[in-house]
Amino acid sequence: GISVCCGGILGLGEEEKDRVGLLQVLATLPEHPESVPINALVSVEGTPLGEMEDDGVGNVDAFDMARMIATARIVMPRTMVRLSAGRLNFSESEQCLMFMAGANSIFNGDKLLTADNPEFDQDQALFDKLGFQGKPAHQGPLLGDAEMGGDVVITKVEGAKKAQHYA
Repeated sequence: GISVCCGGILGLGEEEKDRVGLLQVLATLPEHPESVPINALVSVEGTPLGEMEDDGVGNVDAFDMARMIATARIVMPRTMVRLSAGRLNFSESEQCLMFMAGANSIFNGDKLLTADNPEFDQDQALFDKLGFQGKPAHQGPLLGDAEMGGDVVITKVEGAKKAQHYA
């Protein structure tokens, strides 16, 4: 089957209600997306947003990202919430905040569209420092202790029926 990957870019001049609206639309789909990338605008020289004067576009801080990630995690608990474009603009401590807020995935490799990514070894060193365990791609999120112990039951709506997922 086809998996849905749909997220948003923060820093395009949007308001908080626009950010909430994006997550509300995604969380009320018949099935949550498999992947929700949360991006911070990376202005690229030669593009319309790369040439704009400072008018609020691109002014995204770690707390903006953490709020968006945490909200996505709450309303879509089984979705891979990806800390994506713009990650290089944040310190290791700020990235840690975003992971602790609920990001459980990154894109890694040489290039992510028009923005550079950290080298694989650099990401691995950060994950080692933070005590994070990686998982193979395309296998969904690792189950949490409460989910594996049966203390938490994740439910979702599939069309007209309700599905329950027990760990």
